[in-house]
Amino acid sequence: MQTEEEGKTYARVSYKESLDVSEVAAHMASHNTIYSEGTILGVMTDFVKCVRHLILEGKTVKIENLAIFKATVEANGLQSLYDPTTDRVASATLGTLAEGAVTGAAVKTVKLLAQATGDVTRDELKKSVKFAWSDKAAAEIAAAKAAAIGTGNSGNTGNTGNTGNTGNTGNTDPTDDGGGDNQGGGPDMG
Repeated sequence: MQTEEEGKTYARVSYKESLDVSEVAAHMASHNTIYSEGTILGVMTDFVKCVRHLILEGKTVKIENLAIFKATVEANGLQSLYDPTTDRVASATLGTLAEGAVTGAAVKTVKLLAQATGDVTRDELKKSVKFAWSDKAAAEIAAAKAAAIGTGNSGNTGNTGNTGNTGNTGNTDPTDDGGGDNQGGGPDMG
């Protein structure tokens, strides 16, 4: 394990599964709704297409209590919009800026940004989310305790509470709170 701060472990989200639109529609239909799974799927499929279309038109789409979706760019740092030495004009296009160039393509890349809103803002999530060690992390804690007891050290072997200080051996980035490729442990947000 290599980390920015060697020897420390960091809590990570352990995702149970990933659902596509049709699986979400099936889940919604199971909630005693008058709408069939097919109807829900059709509405959701059209919704996704419309949100994409609106975003590509330069609009933001706010879905209350979920997220605000919008396109954003990572820009090249242009020194000038026009370089008189090369007679080159900056272009409102996607590309890389040549080494030493003062102008060129304005945009490195385009991204979709989803900004939490309403019931899923960071402060609201803190109130609702539940933390627990994964089975792997719990086993690691139990093994460490057993080893400490076996060597005669029955004192505190570290914080084994649900604060993210022990039990996970997967996260190599202490600043990454976005979940992702969990390799063993971390909070189980469910």
